Amino acid sequence: MKRLLATGLTAIFMAATLAGCGNGGESADQKTNEAADGQKTYTIGVNQFAQHGSLDNCYEGFVQGLKEEGIEEGKNLTIELQNANTDTGTAGQIATNFVQKKVDLLCGIATPSAQAMYNAGKKAGIPVIYTAVTAPVDAELASEDGTPVGEVTGTSDKLAVDAQLKMIRSILPDAKKIGILYTTSEVNSVASIKEYEEAAGEYGFEIVTQGVSASADVPLATDSILTKVDCLNNLTDNTVVESLPTVLDKANKANIPVFGSEIEQVKKGCLAAEGLDYIALGVQTGKMAAQVLKGEKKASEIPYETITESGLYLNTKAAENLNIDVSSVEDTAVEVFDEISEE
Repeated sequence: MKRLLATGLTAIFMAATLAGCGNGGESADQKTNEAADGQKTYTIGVNQFAQHGSLDNCYEGFVQGLKEEGIEEGKNLTIELQNANTDTGTAGQIATNFVQKKVDLLCGIATPSAQAMYNAGKKAGIPVIYTAVTAPVDAELASEDGTPVGEVTGTSDKLAVDAQLKMIRSILPDAKKIGILYTTSEVNSVASIKEYEEAAGEYGFEIVTQGVSASADVPLATDSILTKVDCLNNLTDNTVVESLPTVLDKANKANIPVFGSEIEQVKKGCLAAEGLDYIALGVQTGKMAAQVLKGEKKASEIPYETITESGLYLNTKAAENLNIDVSSVEDTAVEVFDEISEE
């Protein structure tokens, strides 16, 4: 699978000639073409807000889901993938660029990119599919009943808040304060914090938050919050996740555990997470996209979907480094890692 990333304001176009298309290597500026055998071909513009494990997994699953529905790169599909590098302005320019190219479908991975794609796509009449959007209603991509607000639908990576708090309490029976770093401009993070604050009391926790506006703010914000809490709890906040190595390094030196929100964060050294399978989330999204591309349903006819069950991921090496006993939860983990990945 070939992946092309755009940095800053640079727009990179995948000029792949589709096998058997008979279209002379035509660009994404053209609408759906027809192959020599009569099979339709499609072009999808993908706007990924940041480059980190969970969002990369979403993209991988998205391509897989399309393939399972008969829409495959190199045969009847061209995908152009661009990365906003956690910059909302860049996300907007990427979306505008895709609209100008008249792609058949816009896909936004993570909330800021999904919002940018919908804002650009609705003016041009191009349907939008999103994934890894924690709170579609708060992001104004869905109505309160889950129905789309327009030609836009997708999947939510809503966090398993109660399961996460229960797990943290099992591992840290004496902990009182949980710290959460978040980006103030990411509505998904703001919505998640609200959920944590509403549920924390039931498990005897107090939530302490520290906002950042950019990656450059993360080191000082981490130093500040570590003096106030017993552990950190990571969200799917894109700016913070991109700076996770910095957060983990500082927390480890302070001997404070960091809990993640998905498998990739645990691989990198978070102690544990009640997380989702982001590849499965992407597959689910790809299948929804295929329905829209094939004309089986309009995006506006498909309510957004979620994966309802989380799984426990555990890093015993992180536990060993922190001298924390995880035996109370180890048997319930769906996957256990005994080393810390440097990737």
